[in-house]
Amino acid sequence: MKNVLSRLTTKKEGDIEVVNVIPEDGNEIYLPQTGDLLDMEKQYRQIMFFYEAGIQQVTAKLEILNKEFQYCNDRNPIENIKSRVKSADSIIGKMKKKGLPLTISCMMGNIHDIAGVRVICPFITDVYHVAAMLMNQTDVEVIRVKDYIEHPKDNGYRSLHVIVMVDVFFSDEKKKVPIEIQFRTIAMNFWASTEHQLRYKKEENFTPEMHKQLKRCADLMARADRKMQRLAEQCQTEEGR
Repeated sequence: MKNVLSRLTTKKEGDIEVVNVIPEDGNEIYLPQTGDLLDMEKQYRQIMFFYEAGIQQVTAKLEILNKEFQYCNDRNPIENIKSRVKSADSIIGKMKKKGLPLTISCMMGNIHDIAGVRVICPFITDVYHVAAMLMNQTDVEVIRVKDYIEHPKDNGYRSLHVIVMVDVFFSDEKKKVPIEIQFRTIAMNFWASTEHQLRYKKEENFTPEMHKQLKRCADLMARADRKMQRLAEQCQTEEGR
C-alpha cells in the first residue's frame, strides 16, 4: 500500500481534482475525483441528463420540420428518428483510444458524439434537405459536417454526419449541448446496421474477401439509392404535367 501511495499525485483541472496514478511502467492513469464515489456518480448522472435534454431538443426540432414538410408537400422526408447516449464504457474506450486524460472536463471538451441522433430518410435529397432546414435555424450552431455520402469511407459506409450545439434551458440556467446527428437513407441505414451486426466483436474472423463483399453490398445499396432518387424525380415531373 505504501508503494502505491507514493506514486499518487494530485492536481486541479478546472473545478475537478485529478489523482494521477503512476504505475510501475511510468505511464500515468488519470482518475477524476470530485469527493466520494456517490458524488462522482451524481455529477456524471447530471451531465448525462444534460445530454439527454439536448437530444430531446434536437428531436423536437426534427419532428416539427417533418410535420411542416408533410403539410406542405403531402409526404414525410423523415422515416424515423432514433437517439442514444453513449455508455460510460464506450466513452472511456474512446478517450483511451485518443490518449485523453480520463476526466469529466476532458470528456465534455473533446468527445462530441456522447449524445447522438440518427435520422432516417427515404431519399438522398431528403437527407440534405432535412439537414439544411435544421442547420439554418438561428439557435443551432453547426460545429462540424462530414459528408460520407459524397465521400464514402473505404469500407463503403455512407452517411451525413453533423455536430451541432443547441441551447437547453433549465429552471435556473442555460446549457450549450453538443449533439452528433447522422442523416441516412433507409438503404444506407440497412447496410450500416447489418455491417455492425456482422462485425461486432468478430473483426478477427473477417477475411479480406468478406471485407470486399461488404464493400460491394454498400456500392449496390448506393446504386439502388440513386435509382430510387431518379424514380422519385420522374414521378414528381409527371405529377407536375
